[in-house]
Amino acid sequence: MAATSLLSLPSLRLTHRLLVPASSSAPASRSQFQTLAAKKAAVATGTGEGGGGGRGAGGRLLSVLDRAMADEEEYRRARAQVQRKGVEVEGYAIEGVSVGGHETCVTVPSLNVAFDIGRGPLFAVSQDYLFITHAHLDHIGGLPMYIATRGLYNLKPPVVFVPPCIKDDVEDLLQIHRRMSQVDLKVELVALDLGETFEIRNDLVARPFETHHAIPSQGYVIYSVRRKLKKQYAHLKGNQIMKMKQSGAEITDTILYPEVAFTGDTKSDFILDPRNADALRAKVLITEATFLDDQIDVDHAREHGHMHLSEIMEHSQWFRNKAIVLTHFSNRYSLEDIRQAVSKLQSKLSSKVVALTEGFKSDYR
Repeated sequence: MAATSLLSLPSLRLTHRLLVPASSSAPASRSQFQTLAAKKAAVATGTGEGGGGGRGAGGRLLSVLDRAMADEEEYRRARAQVQRKGVEVEGYAIEGVSVGGHETCVTVPSLNVAFDIGRGPLFAVSQDYLFITHAHLDHIGGLPMYIATRGLYNLKPPVVFVPPCIKDDVEDLLQIHRRMSQVDLKVELVALDLGETFEIRNDLVARPFETHHAIPSQGYVIYSVRRKLKKQYAHLKGNQIMKMKQSGAEITDTILYPEVAFTGDTKSDFILDPRNADALRAKVLITEATFLDDQIDVDHAREHGHMHLSEIMEHSQWFRNKAIVLTHFSNRYSLEDIRQAVSKLQSKLSSKVVALTEGFKSDYR
């Protein structure tokens, strides 16, 4: 989605400018601000110009100046958020859009995967592997377009993973589109059930885990595959290990390391399920936080199969992730609301907390 336009500056920024004479150059302006700041203590004690304990004209000017500079800083932070297209955490660039009830599609290009497909955004088309969490249209509606666009670009048929309970319906949906459009939608559709593992490549596998939405749903963990020398061979020298390997002996254990986990829409129940431990210790957890404030309570969030920020804070001791990416905020919130929520949660977690904010507007729009 296009970023919000910030071509027009807010009135408070204009007030800031009016404090500097029009004839001043940029260096002179900075010098004047520094001079005023240096006089602040003197004005406050009544020893500088204006006197009266800072209640004179100098004190009033500095008060206006302080407010203007604070508003300028807020404006700059908001502008940076508006221009932000994705996040980068723990070596992974994470891109996408996730606005509650409207569209969710999140990609991790270095892993060649997309989670949910929203309305079929173009940025997801290049990902060969697509993981669908559930059948709500804001998460699966763009599936036919995603498959058709890959065909248009002569890309190989994608591998699309779905919860087993919806595979037949997805097949029917695609068949309807084939008949209507007379286009052969080529796809490998995989029903990946809990407890099953799919090899994406020789050093990467995927497994689903149980989530708790209003309809059947599941999340996914992407693991890196590493091989570690078995303990009983740790004392051997290099040439001995090489001989054993050449003889065909199995000298290594295969270790799976959870790299990225994606929950999709879910209630907080998934946090307390011990079978979901890998999602909570993955290097990066991408999860939802649909509601952020007291205007919508936890009961409302749970009734609709979603999480409230306060629930994540309540269960903060269970998260062992190095980074948590929050998604799926209600569109009632602005960038400033989201930033405040991230700050509040960060104080409760050792994990780095960031938000995927593409599609949200700033109060400074």
